[in-house]
Amino acid sequence: MYPEELVAPMRTELTQTGFEEFRTAEQVDEHLKDHKGTSLIVINSVCGCAAGTARPGVNMAVQHSTKTPDHLATVFAGVDMDATARAREYTLPYPPSSPSIALFKDGELVHMVERHHIEGRPAEIIAQHLEHVFEEYC
Repeated sequence: MYPEELVAPMRTELTQTGFEEFRTAEQVDEHLKDHKGTSLIVINSVCGCAAGTARPGVNMAVQHSTKTPDHLATVFAGVDMDATARAREYTLPYPPSSPSIALFKDGELVHMVERHHIEGRPAEIIAQHLEHVFEEYC
């Protein structure tokens, strides 16, 4: 588990643009159970691809897209263990991956961006991809 003082700035990169943090499994369940509308859940991470492309790409997408999810949320892998495990249950059959980005519509997973879709891609490409996904589902 990573110390909070290390991850605090990484949390802020998403919360400053309107992402709600889920720190418990119950918060994830409360949100996704019987949920109506769209939710983007980012499984955040301390890795370089989260810092260099995932968080910046997600932020670009939600700030510049004409359509955005109704709700923005995040869990932090390696820190919020129970919340992350529960979020990953909702993203099955995809294997655990962090960072990753999941879009839910009416509580059902409709699109998943796994780590291997993030690594080696610039933030702008991730943002463009998410903007297309938002157009389709939001």
